[in-house]
Amino acid sequence: MSFCTAVTLVTGANKGIWFAVVRSLCKEYSGDVYLTARDVGRGTAAVESLKKEGLTALFHQLDITDPSSVRTARDFFTEKYDGLDVLINNAGIAFKVADTTSFGIQADVTLKTNFFTTRDMCNVFLPIIKPGGRIVNVSSVMGSVALSRCSPELQACFRSNDDTEEELVGLMERFVRDAQEGVHAERGWPSTAYGVSKTGLTTLTRILARNLTKERPGDKILCNACCPGWVRTGMAGPNATKSPDEGAVTPVYLALLPAGAKEPHGQFVSEKKVQPW
Repeated sequence: MSFCTAVTLVTGANKGIWFAVVRSLCKEYSGDVYLTARDVGRGTAAVESLKKEGLTALFHQLDITDPSSVRTARDFFTEKYDGLDVLINNAGIAFKVADTTSFGIQADVTLKTNFFTTRDMCNVFLPIIKPGGRIVNVSSVMGSVALSRCSPELQACFRSNDDTEEELVGLMERFVRDAQEGVHAERGWPSTAYGVSKTGLTTLTRILARNLTKERPGDKILCNACCPGWVRTGMAGPNATKSPDEGAVTPVYLALLPAGAKEPHGQFVSEKKVQPW
């Protein structure tokens, strides 16, 4: 066991922004940095690529859509490190604008990955986050845009400081049902599954942060959501304004908030600044 060693886990980190996040952490973080990926071959190749740069990352297989894979990873970090110091949750899929898949299917698939599996990941790993830990959920400014396009009633739900995780889950399930029935627009939802998924993720982060403050007040764990910006990746395309290294800046900033920091906590952060919600 290596209980004295600090440790960070970055999900889905074999390419793009999240590979850049791992690279940056390898340079700035004093503990072990784990790059995780669903595919063992791609994950180990990413670690070897960093090694050629003189950087040391470790690999662990993790598919956040597979509950047994998530539990196996949790058990590994519990046994080897007695928990986890930093968790960076990267989960993001988006259908292309020209995609002809029905909106109901898009809503179901997008929310499963971007919201529900990230929620499951948080719920499994939160109990092993060590005192002074940091949780970074990668959201998007598109969640804020989607929020602004919701009905006033829905906006009030997402902005509430009293909503529970169960109520939020019900809201997300309702969106999927409304989308599948083709009535989402008339019931106050915007026509963007990606945007709504990220509205849900930012709201979830706010709820988790409040729960941590109530249930583990002395542990000083900080939990935030962030937007890395418009980054040149396979999802965002080649015309985006930021490089992956530039996109990594805000997630890494939140992951490395100094010991004893009290804020930001439960916030949505972009360009290293708290954004209104």
